[in-house]
Amino acid sequence: MILMNLMIGLPTMLLCLVVQAAIAFWSVRYYVRQTLAATSPRKFLAGLRPLLIAMLAMVAGNFVQITLWGVLFIWLGEFSELYEAVYHSAVNFASLGYGDIVMSKNWKLLGPLEAVNGVLMVGMTSAALMVILQQLIKTQRDEIFAAARRSIGDDGAAR
Repeated sequence: MILMNLMIGLPTMLLCLVVQAAIAFWSVRYYVRQTLAATSPRKFLAGLRPLLIAMLAMVAGNFVQITLWGVLFIWLGEFSELYEAVYHSAVNFASLGYGDIVMSKNWKLLGPLEAVNGVLMVGMTSAALMVILQQLIKTQRDEIFAAARRSIGDDGAAR
């Protein structure tokens, strides 16, 4: 029983990793491209829009993974409705553990596997968001230093 759960759960976890890595890489690259192209004098505000888009993309990626697990539960015969399967999957993925819906003995181990998967994938989302925030902070710092250098002349006197 344990081996069967692992044979189904581990490939699903790997698929989720591929989905999350692809979305995280896209999100970071999108943010960097958008902020480098920004010519607005208010780069901080211009940097918020790509940050929000990147965050929404990564959250959508998490929801895609939750849905993948839900579809797997339907395929295994644990649920007949997509809504119930996705709800149960979201509870597992977010490590909430409500316990209002419990899977059969044969597939019960998939719940903890999905919970571990969810913790790792939400962690990847958080890490990617931190990379983006670090880029935003670095851009702001560089702009402050550049403005300070412009205000001080070559002779060291303030203008």
